[in-house]
Amino acid sequence: MSVRRFIPTPESLLTLRRKSGTPVWLSLFWRVLLALALIGVALAGHWFDRDGLRDNIDGVISFADVLYFTMITVTTVGYGDIVPVTQQARLFDTFVVTPVRLFVWLIFLGTAYDFLLKRVWEKWRMSVIQAKLHGHVVVAGFGTSGSEAVSELIRRGTHPESIVVIDQHDDSLKAAEACGANVIDGDATRNATLEAVKVDRARSIVVSAGRDDTSILIVLTARRLAPDVPISVVIRSEDNEALARQAGANTVINPASFAGLLLAGSTHGPHIADYMADLANAGGPITLHERAVTPDEIGKPLCDIATGVGLRIYRGADHLEERTTRLEAGDLIVEVVSKPDAKG
Repeated sequence: MSVRRFIPTPESLLTLRRKSGTPVWLSLFWRVLLALALIGVALAGHWFDRDGLRDNIDGVISFADVLYFTMITVTTVGYGDIVPVTQQARLFDTFVVTPVRLFVWLIFLGTAYDFLLKRVWEKWRMSVIQAKLHGHVVVAGFGTSGSEAVSELIRRGTHPESIVVIDQHDDSLKAAEACGANVIDGDATRNATLEAVKVDRARSIVVSAGRDDTSILIVLTARRLAPDVPISVVIRSEDNEALARQAGANTVINPASFAGLLLAGSTHGPHIADYMADLANAGGPITLHERAVTPDEIGKPLCDIATGVGLRIYRGADHLEERTTRLEAGDLIVEVVSKPDAKG
């Protein structure tokens, strides 16, 4: 499990890849074997051309001397007690042993990075990102609905670094990274995954797993870990909407039902669907806004608010539609407001 940020990659560097089925120990074994094979090439070359070497200690080149010279040459130590003296031996060291040395070092450095430094780096980087996760939005599932939700959040002013996407598909994670969001490769139904994204400190949770059973399980898990965080979930089947609410979802959205409402509304007027779309997204000249009543508005009717057109009052578990209703402390107002840059 890792949290990561996006670094843009040129299209020319993109590669077709899939998860390797090779165990870690086997990968390490092949790297060691390759390094030994390269050293063996250098050892064989020095042995067959041992007449081109000179031992400044006793003047005799034995196999132990060749092995010793090969190892100190590959490791770039070089004490000068054994040296190449012929042109052929020097050329062999230049054009064979030097590349072998570089490849061996790259193999061991790459192995150290993959099996030690990379994990330490990712763990440290994850802790840094986690420390900054306060008041963020957690999006579980980056399919069609999840990606649209993230795009709309960004259009509405949410900073991408305040969004965390949970998914298990690499292409979805890359797409979320391209938006600038934090991403985590994990199962959102598991406690460990939701705890890693600090779901208890989130501002809200958006669940769009693509399957109703998975989405409801995510809602159950998230509600247990974050009792007070608002949860919105996409449910495909109308029969499962009640289950999602029982699981702890504050808002249940059925895309098919909502699309049906727009279609039906469009039959009663050609502009109704357009108006609803303007209300729902950040690109239109008007938008819906929910806020708490201000102290100077208490006692006034909903129709007298100055920030927009008041549509509904939420008072506890009830909602009031009458625009002449007097506002009270603790009320929530849903209003239509104009964009600052809207024309007309």
